[in-house]
Amino acid sequence: MPANFPEIWSKRVRENVTNQNQAPWLDGIPEIDAELQLNNAGDMSESNTIHVPISTFAVDVLINNTTYPIPLQPYTDTESLLTLDKYQTKVTTLSDDQIIGANYDKIDVATRSHTVSITSTKYRKALHAQAPASHTANTPVLTPTGALVNGRHKLTFQDLTDLQKAFDDMECPEEGRRLVLCSDHWNDLQNIGGTDAKEIMTYKTGSLVPMLAGFEIYKAVAPPRYTSGGVKVAFNAAAPAGSVRASVAFWTGNVGKKTGMTRQYFAKADPENQTNRISYRHYFIAMPLQNKYIGAILAA
Repeated sequence: MPANFPEIWSKRVRENVTNQNQAPWLDGIPEIDAELQLNNAGDMSESNTIHVPISTFAVDVLINNTTYPIPLQPYTDTESLLTLDKYQTKVTTLSDDQIIGANYDKIDVATRSHTVSITSTKYRKALHAQAPASHTANTPVLTPTGALVNGRHKLTFQDLTDLQKAFDDMECPEEGRRLVLCSDHWNDLQNIGGTDAKEIMTYKTGSLVPMLAGFEIYKAVAPPRYTSGGVKVAFNAAAPAGSVRASVAFWTGNVGKKTGMTRQYFAKADPENQTNRISYRHYFIAMPLQNKYIGAILAA
């Protein structure tokens, strides 16, 4: 067994966790340009944090001004401390035969369950964070208005324009609006008929057009859920009776995303148990910087 086995495997897993199994709906959103702080390294309370400057400052614009000097307007901003979410895998065992060598194919096979579990979980939580807690003027949560079929209303093109209007009403910038459809709503739009069909479907590929009602369109197979009263269910909580899936809308300029450290834990086999033990810890966060410019449509 190579003496540098742990280091080579750790480097490869860091690459895979960062670069593989990406969430397309996060594409193009830059990492927050802030220094990562490692707190209580190696301790049970270890954490990764960043300080994020947040500004709602809007400079006043003078029209046809004739008065000088121009008035001063002090710049104001605030700062938020974000603690990155910590993702840990349970310890798995590997035989000596399974860890011999530093070939990337061998590493990827042996650690795939760890990397896939981490990435799928962190992106599900990231999408859950973009969804509003409940309906407000700045966080609209809408219900479809289509025909009632199998206990829920079908999503219509009019519902998309209603969501567009809700974002217009809160003066959300038009560029960078995204809508991540749950499978129910994706299927509704794929099966839509009438005059709206040509606006929604690309018949050569049989898929939805990349933009609808001013939103870039994506799909998620594990979206957040809402109670029958329109309140978001906590992440990974048991779905209460009557809860429904939801599509999530947000503005990319309001998304804070940061990837933290990835740590490997490795225990070499001993004569008694003759198996190696390995697990991973990864830090990541993606969430709205302000409680606005986010929305949802319930599959209800």
